[in-house]
Parts: sequence; C-alpha cells; structure tokens
Amino acid sequence: MNPIHPENITVLENSFALVIGEGFSLENDPDVIQQLIGDKRSENTKREYQKDLRDFFVFIAKKEPSRDLVLEFLHLEQRHAVAVVLKYKAHLIKKKLAEATVNRRLSAIKSMVEMGRRLGVCNFSLDDIKGEKVEAYRDTKGIPATDYARVIALVDRNTLKGKRDYAILRLLWDNALRRNEIVSLNVGDFNAKEKTINIQGKGKGTQKQVIDLSDRTADALAIWLKASKKRRVREPMFTVLAYHKNGERLTGEAIRRLVDGLCKQAGITKKMSPHRVRHSAITTVLDQNNGNYRATQRFSRHAQVQTVLKYDDNRQNLQKQMTDKISDLI
Repeated sequence: MNPIHPENITVLENSFALVIGEGFSLENDPDVIQQLIGDKRSENTKREYQKDLRDFFVFIAKKEPSRDLVLEFLHLEQRHAVAVVLKYKAHLIKKKLAEATVNRRLSAIKSMVEMGRRLGVCNFSLDDIKGEKVEAYRDTKGIPATDYARVIALVDRNTLKGKRDYAILRLLWDNALRRNEIVSLNVGDFNAKEKTINIQGKGKGTQKQVIDLSDRTADALAIWLKASKKRRVREPMFTVLAYHKNGERLTGEAIRRLVDGLCKQAGITKKMSPHRVRHSAITTVLDQNNGNYRATQRFSRHAQVQTVLKYDDNRQNLQKQMTDKISDLI
C-alpha cells in the first residue's frame, strides 16, 4: 500500500476543518433572473422571459431589471407583492393584449418568484394571481392542400434560395414541423440514406426524436445541402443567404416572413404563418385518414390525443351540423 503524500494529508486536514457549506458559499446575493434564464434550455423561452420580465419591471419600477431591483421585489410581503402583480395584470388587460399574452407574462413573473423561493430569497407565492381564460385552437382549419400547392409552386427551385425555401416549405407541410424545430436542425440531423431527420421536439429537453421523411422532402433536403456545400454535422441546416450575414442560422421570424409573403403572393386572404401551415397539414391528415385520431396524433406529435379532437371539431364543424339537424325537427 502506497503512503499518502504529505501535501495530500494537508489538503485533507484543511477540508475536514472547513465549516459545513463553506466551500459552496455565494460571494453575493444571487441574480435570480440569470438563474432563471440559465435553467431554461430553449433559446426562444430565454428571450421571451427576458422580454416579459423587463416589461414588468419597467412598468412597476420605471427601471430596467437588475439583481438588486429583482431582490427588492422578491423581499416584499405577500399582500404587497400580490397587489403589485395585480396592478401589472390590470395594465396588460387595459392595453387589450390577447389573453395568451397576458398569461405568458404572468407566467414569467411566477417563474421568477418560484426561482427566488428555491434560492431562499423570497417568502411569498403568487398562487392567488389567476390567468385569463383562453379558448385554445379556436381556428385550426388552415388552408386546403390545393392552396398550399399554389404557394409552394411559386418557389424558384433553380436558385440557391429557392432550393432552401422549398425544403423548408416541404418540412412545414409534409411533417407539420414547428418553425423552432426547423431552425434548430443541423446538417448532421439529416440521414439521407434512411430518409429521416432528428428534431428537437417541443418540451423534449435534449432528447431528439427521429422523424421519417417523404421521398420529396428527403430529396429537397439533399439537393439543398449539396447546392449549399454544407458538410459539417454541427453546421446549421438552414442559414441566411444575404451577403452580410451569410452562414448565420435562419431565424423563426425569417420563416414566418417567407410563409406570409408567399401566401399573399398566391392570393390567399387568410392570415398565414408556419403554425397555420402546421394546422393545415394536420387537418388534411384527418381528412385523408377519415378522422383516425391516433394516426393523426403520431403525425402531429401532440402529447394528448384530445388536442387532435379540437382539430376534428373545426374540420367537421360538428356544432353547425347538429344545429341544422335539430332545426329541421320543428
């Protein structure tokens, strides 16, 4: 058995002499917002939290959020904190913001308070602050396949941009991908031989999901990657082509503008977005499989099959059908 070196004995003695917890002390009070942002994986969630919390503090305190200002709020008494947040909620409602927007901003504040409680710098909760009631998926019908065919036909696939845009538009329709799922793709996520991609699904953490592609979508991706000369597996799949930002990862906003512009050009009067294309694809799948909810859930990747039922209600307009039936009885 080898003897312990004298230096190691000194290190051990010093460690045993430490007060419990001394090696893990924080030099300053915690920056709660930084802790909250650092706890989130999604870059989009990070941005939204920062924007929403800034709006809250600028309205309430007329200041940009700082570590000390956040701690000042978190040190309030329960009744005072609730009153402050209710005042902010009333301000949001007065501005006539959508219910979902109000709820998102309240959620950011509640998450900050919860992080403060976890860090031991806050003793109140905001359980008494209730969100606005939201009717989810009020319009999920989207547009028919014939309309989307006109949209995708507008893309000039002889150009580099056209090859990129065509691949994006096929992913939006053929696989009903969310725009964040598309912009998060890297070159290595595409398997040309197996005709699959690995996506970062909504609420899946770091775990990626394998998605099967149609022949047309797989070909579109292969053509785009060959034309753009992308090789590195960690390189973004879809990038900006403007000369001054060439090579930067494409943003979700850029995809929204692409869809919006082409739909308007195709003469579609309905306000369209990448998520509306997703709605359109899911509704079309329900039409094609005669309302098979389970199969549609596999396609849409919704966590609950009940969500697909809402799409079907919009697709069939069951309320109108039942109204007409009982009207004919009298």
